[in-house]
Amino acid sequence: MQIDITGHQLDVTTSMRDYFTSKFERIKRHFDQVINVHAILSVEKLSHKAEATMHINGKTLFAESTQEDLYSAIDLLMDKLDKQVRRHKDKMTNKHRGEALKYTMEQ
Repeated sequence: MQIDITGHQLDVTTSMRDYFTSKFERIKRHFDQVINVHAILSVEKLSHKAEATMHINGKTLFAESTQEDLYSAIDLLMDKLDKQVRRHKDKMTNKHRGEALKYTMEQ
């Protein structure tokens, strides 16, 4: 898995990079088939923006967040990506499996 972090009108420090990768560990815990991630951190006057594009097998997920603090923008971004990953993972699982077993056992 490859994580690219770039800054728009902002120098990405090692502490920002470490914070982003440590928060991304939560997403890898839920779903480990992430191919690559491209994140852009930017500053526009008083608002800090974090956006990320994540490539999974056959799917591309995108999320962005804007906050007054860059670290809180990264936290909100990870919450949004985590929700999308969990939703994608739920769609991949077969939800009708329990009903099929129940139907065959009744007969």
